[in-house]
Amino acid sequence: MKHFALFFLLAILVHQEYYCFNVEASAGDGFVRTRGIHFMLNGNPYYANGFNAYWLMYTAADPSQRFKVSNAFHEATSHGLTVARTWAFSDGGYSPLQYSPGFYNEQMFKGLDFVIAEARKHGIKLILSLVNNYESFGGKKQYVNWARSNNGQYLTSDDDFFRNPVVKGFYINHVKTVLNRYNSFTGIHYKDDSTIMAWELMNEPRCTSDPSGRTIQAWITEMASLVKSIDRNHLLEAGLEGFYGQSTPQRTQLNPALNIGTDFIANNRIQNIDFATVHCYPDQWEQNSNEQDQLAFLNNWLNAHFLDAQYALKKPILVAEFGKSFKDSGYSTYQRDQLFSTVYYKIYASAKRGGPASGAMFWQLLTGGMESFDDGYGVMLGQGSSTANVIAQQSHKLYLIRKIYARIANERRWKRARVNRRSSRFGGNRGGQIGF
Repeated sequence: MKHFALFFLLAILVHQEYYCFNVEASAGDGFVRTRGIHFMLNGNPYYANGFNAYWLMYTAADPSQRFKVSNAFHEATSHGLTVARTWAFSDGGYSPLQYSPGFYNEQMFKGLDFVIAEARKHGIKLILSLVNNYESFGGKKQYVNWARSNNGQYLTSDDDFFRNPVVKGFYINHVKTVLNRYNSFTGIHYKDDSTIMAWELMNEPRCTSDPSGRTIQAWITEMASLVKSIDRNHLLEAGLEGFYGQSTPQRTQLNPALNIGTDFIANNRIQNIDFATVHCYPDQWEQNSNEQDQLAFLNNWLNAHFLDAQYALKKPILVAEFGKSFKDSGYSTYQRDQLFSTVYYKIYASAKRGGPASGAMFWQLLTGGMESFDDGYGVMLGQGSSTANVIAQQSHKLYLIRKIYARIANERRWKRARVNRRSSRFGGNRGGQIGF
């Protein structure tokens, strides 16, 4: 009864506030696309609740461990989760995907093949990140070290990743290799697979050596153009955390005390970037603040980014990472649930009124046997925690919104078909009006 009442209320809101929303039918090919400030899937607005699980490829590379990926996807779908963000990189070091520039570990690639195939089986869309800003799994540091050792490049900073033509060449080759990969399980090239929702240029790009933002801006522009020259099927995002830069100096006061050379507005205005992302870690960024001040920061942070996505960028936005660590001083499950609920409410409120916020992906989903991967932010859906209930409730709310939009679209299709039948029957609309 409670669900019916919520559905009825949402239906009223949709019809009253934005029935003029341009929802049109289209033959569904399964690719997520954008129209204005909204994601679209098969002709209807698309809202998704999701998760991060960086470990999927790494774990699936061992066939005896693939059941953990299957279990994670099963637990995710049982809680209504429909999108996952994960790594499509592992550069150098232990169990690499790319062990040297342009040379790949086929067993690891088959792990990624399996992840995509299994996501497809469970109806989960994927956002695949192509390189890391940090040393974990290689990242820009590994690329720069390769250029030093293999090509004799004199490089003084890991930020030369964004500037040096040899390093950029390594990255370009990786992009081409991943996008053109033939999946050994599905028989579909990655660039043609609708299971993939979007590519991410980099996980949390930062260039502290150039706080002006020009270096990152030029790199995103160049690499976004490259990706789109290979693959026009998929959406593309930059991987940004959301820090404001010099294009909007009045907004920089919202930033935590970090100056990392990115610019939320300028970077996301780049033509080939299809949607914006924002990350939320008040427990890291506002460590010296109490719990209420951290939640106030979170509210202001999301409000600003959702407004800017709608009016300055005119693009959809995803909360691509957020979470609360049990390692925080004074941590309680209640605090984590409160943070999740705050993020989810902001997204739901935006979606309900036709705004640009279309979903969130918490950091991070784990399943049984993955305890060693817990960095403090792990969520075990299979354990039936209160946080799992909060996640499932948000999934259901977004499902109802999608259902309402689908109903509106069906009504409009029915009305158009009826008009067309009458017009055909009576030789056109001679009197300029059609009655119902």
